[in-house]
Amino acid sequence: MKKAERYQKIIQYFEEHVPVAETELHYSNPFELLMAVVLSAQCTDKRVNMVTPKLFEAFPYPEVLANASVDEVFTYIKSISYPNNKAKHLVGLGIMLMEKFNGEVPDNIEDLQKLPGVGRKTANVIVSVIHHTPAMAVDTHVFRVSARLGLTTNAKTPLAAEKQLVKFIPAEKIHIAHHWLILHGRYTCLARSPKCMECGLAQYCKSFGKF
Repeated sequence: MKKAERYQKIIQYFEEHVPVAETELHYSNPFELLMAVVLSAQCTDKRVNMVTPKLFEAFPYPEVLANASVDEVFTYIKSISYPNNKAKHLVGLGIMLMEKFNGEVPDNIEDLQKLPGVGRKTANVIVSVIHHTPAMAVDTHVFRVSARLGLTTNAKTPLAAEKQLVKFIPAEKIHIAHHWLILHGRYTCLARSPKCMECGLAQYCKSFGKF
Protein backbone atom coordinates (compact mmCIF):
# COMPACT_ATOMS: atom_id res chain seq x y z
CA MET A 1 0.00 0.00 0.00
CA LYS A 2 1.39 3.37 -1.02
CA LYS A 3 1.70 6.01 1.68
CA ALA A 4 -0.94 8.30 0.17
CA GLU A 5 -3.44 5.44 0.13
CA ARG A 6 -2.55 4.51 3.72
CA TYR A 7 -3.27 8.07 4.83
CA GLN A 8 -6.55 8.08 2.91
CA LYS A 9 -7.74 4.82 4.48
CA ILE A 10 -6.76 5.82 8.01
CA ILE A 11 -8.32 9.27 7.76
CA GLN A 12 -11.49 7.73 6.34
CA TYR A 13 -11.63 5.30 9.29
CA PHE A 14 -11.31 8.09 11.83
CA GLU A 15 -13.89 10.25 10.05
CA GLU A 16 -16.39 7.40 10.18
CA HIS A 17 -15.68 6.13 13.69
CA VAL A 18 -14.43 9.22 15.54
CA PRO A 19 -16.26 12.14 13.89
CA VAL A 20 -15.77 14.29 16.99
CA ALA A 21 -12.27 14.48 18.45
CA GLU A 22 -11.05 17.28 20.66
CA THR A 23 -8.74 18.01 23.55
CA GLU A 24 -9.63 16.38 26.85
CA LEU A 25 -8.26 19.37 28.74
CA HIS A 26 -10.98 21.50 30.32
CA TYR A 27 -10.92 25.22 29.50
CA SER A 28 -13.25 28.07 28.61
CA ASN A 29 -10.93 30.55 26.87
CA PRO A 30 -7.48 30.70 25.21
CA PHE A 31 -5.75 31.83 28.40
CA GLU A 32 -7.07 28.85 30.35
CA LEU A 33 -6.10 26.48 27.56
CA LEU A 34 -2.59 27.96 27.49
CA MET A 35 -2.14 27.36 31.21
CA ALA A 36 -3.56 23.85 30.96
CA VAL A 37 -1.33 22.84 28.06
CA VAL A 38 1.77 24.15 29.85
CA LEU A 39 0.80 22.06 32.87
CA SER A 40 0.13 18.98 30.72
CA ALA A 41 3.77 18.51 29.71
CA GLN A 42 4.78 15.05 30.98
CA CYS A 43 1.53 14.89 32.93
CA THR A 44 -1.87 13.37 32.21
CA ASP A 45 -4.82 15.50 31.14
CA LYS A 46 -6.82 13.84 33.92
CA ARG A 47 -4.43 15.14 36.56
CA VAL A 48 -4.33 18.60 35.00
CA ASN A 49 -8.12 18.79 34.98
CA MET A 50 -8.13 18.03 38.70
CA VAL A 51 -6.12 21.15 39.57
CA THR A 52 -7.14 23.71 36.96
CA PRO A 53 -10.60 24.67 38.32
CA LYS A 54 -9.11 26.29 41.43
CA LEU A 55 -6.14 27.60 39.45
CA PHE A 56 -8.41 29.29 36.91
CA GLU A 57 -10.54 30.73 39.70
CA ALA A 58 -7.49 32.19 41.46
CA PHE A 59 -5.87 33.52 38.28
CA PRO A 60 -8.65 34.34 35.82
CA TYR A 61 -6.67 36.86 33.78
CA PRO A 62 -3.03 37.28 32.70
CA GLU A 63 -2.80 40.43 34.82
CA VAL A 64 -3.66 38.52 37.98
CA LEU A 65 -1.17 35.77 37.15
CA ALA A 66 1.54 38.31 36.35
CA ASN A 67 1.20 39.81 39.83
CA ALA A 68 1.30 36.47 41.62
CA SER A 69 4.31 34.95 43.30
CA VAL A 70 5.78 31.66 42.15
CA ASP A 71 5.15 30.20 45.61
CA GLU A 72 1.49 31.19 45.42
CA VAL A 73 1.01 29.51 42.04
CA PHE A 74 2.91 26.44 43.28
CA THR A 75 0.30 25.79 45.98
CA TYR A 76 -2.32 25.23 43.27
CA ILE A 77 -0.25 22.92 41.06
CA LYS A 78 1.93 21.01 43.53
CA SER A 79 0.35 17.67 42.53
CA ILE A 80 1.38 18.22 38.90
CA SER A 81 4.68 16.92 37.55
CA TYR A 82 7.56 19.42 37.83
CA PRO A 83 5.50 21.96 39.80
CA ASN A 84 8.41 24.26 40.62
CA ASN A 85 9.38 24.84 37.00
CA LYS A 86 5.78 25.07 35.84
CA ALA A 87 4.92 27.62 38.52
CA LYS A 88 7.81 29.76 37.26
CA HIS A 89 6.64 29.31 33.68
CA LEU A 90 3.07 30.33 34.49
CA VAL A 91 4.08 33.49 36.30
CA GLY A 92 6.56 34.28 33.54
CA LEU A 93 4.03 33.86 30.75
CA GLY A 94 1.56 36.00 32.67
CA ILE A 95 4.13 38.77 32.84
CA MET A 96 5.05 38.46 29.17
CA LEU A 97 1.43 38.40 28.04
CA MET A 98 0.94 41.72 29.81
CA GLU A 99 4.22 43.31 28.72
CA LYS A 100 4.42 42.10 25.12
CA PHE A 101 0.94 41.07 24.01
CA ASN A 102 -1.51 43.43 25.75
CA GLY A 103 -2.84 40.60 27.89
CA GLU A 104 -3.93 38.56 24.87
CA VAL A 105 -2.81 35.03 23.99
CA PRO A 106 -0.95 35.21 20.64
CA ASP A 107 -2.66 33.56 17.69
CA ASN A 108 0.51 32.41 15.92
CA ILE A 109 3.18 29.81 16.62
CA GLU A 110 6.13 32.19 16.46
CA ASP A 111 4.86 34.54 19.18
CA LEU A 112 3.54 31.74 21.36
CA GLN A 113 6.99 30.15 21.47
CA LYS A 114 8.35 33.34 23.04
CA LEU A 115 6.35 32.59 26.18
CA PRO A 116 8.03 30.75 29.07
CA GLY A 117 7.24 27.05 29.07
CA VAL A 118 5.83 27.12 25.55
CA GLY A 119 7.63 25.02 22.95
CA ARG A 120 6.59 24.14 19.44
CA LYS A 121 4.27 21.34 20.53
CA THR A 122 2.39 23.56 22.98
CA ALA A 123 2.17 26.38 20.46
CA ASN A 124 0.80 24.00 17.84
CA VAL A 125 -1.84 22.78 20.27
CA ILE A 126 -3.01 26.31 21.05
CA VAL A 127 -3.38 27.48 17.45
CA SER A 128 -4.95 24.23 16.23
CA VAL A 129 -7.49 23.99 19.06
CA ILE A 130 -8.43 27.66 19.24
CA HIS A 131 -8.09 28.71 15.60
CA HIS A 132 -8.12 25.37 13.71
CA THR A 133 -4.78 26.36 12.23
CA PRO A 134 -3.29 23.43 10.26
CA ALA A 135 -0.58 22.80 12.86
CA MET A 136 0.29 19.28 13.98
CA ALA A 137 1.38 19.01 17.61
CA VAL A 138 3.47 15.86 18.00
CA ASP A 139 3.49 14.46 21.53
CA THR A 140 4.54 10.96 22.57
CA HIS A 141 1.19 9.48 21.49
CA VAL A 142 1.22 11.07 18.04
CA PHE A 143 4.88 10.15 17.55
CA ARG A 144 4.29 6.51 18.50
CA VAL A 145 1.00 5.94 16.69
CA SER A 146 2.04 7.61 13.44
CA ALA A 147 5.18 5.47 13.32
CA ARG A 148 3.36 2.23 14.08
CA LEU A 149 0.68 2.90 11.49
CA GLY A 150 3.28 3.71 8.87
CA LEU A 151 2.19 7.34 8.51
CA THR A 152 5.75 8.39 9.29
CA THR A 153 8.94 6.67 8.20
CA ASN A 154 12.23 6.85 10.10
CA ALA A 155 11.19 10.06 11.85
CA LYS A 156 13.78 10.52 14.60
CA THR A 157 12.32 13.66 16.14
CA PRO A 158 8.85 15.13 16.74
CA LEU A 159 9.61 17.86 14.19
CA ALA A 160 10.50 15.28 11.55
CA ALA A 161 7.25 13.44 12.26
CA GLU A 162 5.31 16.70 12.12
CA LYS A 163 6.71 17.54 8.67
CA GLN A 164 5.76 14.13 7.29
CA LEU A 165 2.24 14.24 8.74
CA VAL A 166 1.36 17.72 7.47
CA LYS A 167 2.64 16.75 4.02
CA PHE A 168 0.02 14.04 3.58
CA ILE A 169 -2.91 15.11 5.76
CA PRO A 170 -5.23 17.64 4.07
CA ALA A 171 -4.75 21.05 5.70
CA GLU A 172 -8.37 21.35 6.76
CA LYS A 173 -8.16 18.06 8.66
CA ILE A 174 -4.84 18.53 10.46
CA HIS A 175 -6.38 20.08 13.58
CA ILE A 176 -8.67 17.11 14.16
CA ALA A 177 -6.12 14.52 12.99
CA HIS A 178 -3.94 15.63 15.89
CA HIS A 179 -6.68 14.55 18.30
CA TRP A 180 -7.42 11.35 16.39
CA LEU A 181 -3.85 10.20 16.82
CA ILE A 182 -3.59 11.29 20.46
CA LEU A 183 -6.82 9.57 21.49
CA HIS A 184 -5.93 6.43 19.56
CA GLY A 185 -2.60 6.30 21.37
CA ARG A 186 -4.18 7.05 24.73
CA TYR A 187 -6.88 4.39 24.61
CA THR A 188 -6.03 1.79 21.94
CA CYS A 189 -2.46 1.92 20.64
CA LEU A 190 -0.89 1.91 24.10
CA ALA A 191 2.86 2.16 24.50
CA ARG A 192 3.50 -1.17 26.21
CA SER A 193 0.43 -3.26 25.52
CA PRO A 194 -1.40 -2.00 22.42
CA LYS A 195 -4.91 -3.39 21.99
CA CYS A 196 -4.22 -4.65 18.48
CA MET A 197 -7.04 -7.19 18.42
CA GLU A 198 -9.55 -4.44 19.21
CA CYS A 199 -8.10 -1.93 16.77
CA GLY A 200 -10.11 -1.02 13.70
CA LEU A 201 -6.93 0.13 11.97
CA ALA A 202 -5.16 -3.23 12.20
CA GLN A 203 -5.55 -3.93 8.49
CA TYR A 204 -3.64 -0.77 7.63
CA CYS A 205 -1.07 -0.93 10.44
CA LYS A 206 2.55 -1.71 9.65
CA SER A 207 3.13 -2.90 13.22
CA PHE A 208 0.19 -5.30 13.51
CA GLY A 209 1.33 -8.69 14.79
CA LYS A 210 4.59 -7.38 16.24
CA PHE A 211 3.37 -7.17 19.83
